[in-house]
Amino acid sequence: MKKVIKLIGVLSFALVIFTGCAKKDSGSIKIGGIFPLSGPVAVYGIEAKNGIELAIEEINAAGGINGKKVVLISEDDEGNPEKTVNAFKKLTTKDKVTMIIGSLTSGCTAAITTLAQNQKVLLIAPAATMETITDAGNFVFRTCFIDPFQGTVGGKFSAETLKAKKAAVLYDITNDYSVGLYENFKKSFVNAGGSMVAEESYAANDMDFNAQITKIKNANPDVVYLPDYYATVALIAKQLRAQGVNTAIVGADGWGGITDNAGDEILNGFYSDHYAADSVDAKVVSFVKSYKTKYNSTPVSFAALGYDSMYIIKDAIIRAGSSESSAVRDAVEKTNGSYVTGQLTFDAKRNPVKSAVMMEIVKEDGKLTPVYRATVNP
Repeated sequence: MKKVIKLIGVLSFALVIFTGCAKKDSGSIKIGGIFPLSGPVAVYGIEAKNGIELAIEEINAAGGINGKKVVLISEDDEGNPEKTVNAFKKLTTKDKVTMIIGSLTSGCTAAITTLAQNQKVLLIAPAATMETITDAGNFVFRTCFIDPFQGTVGGKFSAETLKAKKAAVLYDITNDYSVGLYENFKKSFVNAGGSMVAEESYAANDMDFNAQITKIKNANPDVVYLPDYYATVALIAKQLRAQGVNTAIVGADGWGGITDNAGDEILNGFYSDHYAADSVDAKVVSFVKSYKTKYNSTPVSFAALGYDSMYIIKDAIIRAGSSESSAVRDAVEKTNGSYVTGQLTFDAKRNPVKSAVMMEIVKEDGKLTPVYRATVNP
């Protein structure tokens, strides 16, 4: 009899623990995150994750969402589409997540958009700018503007602000992001009265660009457009300057973080971005101050986009009165609010309608720094 009583006691204790855990789990809102936290574009993922974690910390400190704490479950895809798929499957099957922020690059994000749509998982891509990302269906959104707009901004800025008449482009022919930017830059620049004097390409993982740069140098352009990620841009810029091509270089949001990964070769460099850390807008000032306090660095656009992505979800859950993915999806679609990266609404394809900024890389107190140069409206 004593053994039976003891067994009942053990089972009761286990039931209490299980029930407590279940209550704790049901009282939270799980957000999945897929980021390149290692690999060649790790700075994007680390910054985005930092921004999301800062937002969650603020949200939870203010009482959570509808009284529930927010929990981020993140996975590292290393910037590899196959690993993005594996991360998605792990988050949705093992962790039972129905809302995901990620991934960062267009190729990785494109690998999971159909999966998200088919499973009715709300997917918000902070920085995947390739135009077709949201084509998979109505559960896929993004926080960043798209490549056609960004390429157009680069071409317009080069012609109208830099007063360039002749442009050269050096792009990665194997990367959809790079190709899309190049095509839209060319269209915009030519429409503004400029001419393309050199259009050179390379493949992913190439390290020597001197043959292409020789052709560019001989074409004598006023501006060189480099639509790629920061590590490759830094390498190309060094080889450009070494050959005596000292003209302005222009790029896109993939340059984010370049000031920590390059030297003076990127001076006289300009790139389109999603926000300016030196803005006097109250939301930006507050965000930058909080980020610097937590991480001891100035946030680049990927941090701001991650931060905004989390607040878009938070605002949508509150409006929906539910964290069920379909209800949240419907509310996200109706977003119309002011965020760190600007006043934001979504168009019919769930792309944000907002401004872009052009940043210039300068040297302040011996340190390379991106500073606000201009705003280009949609």
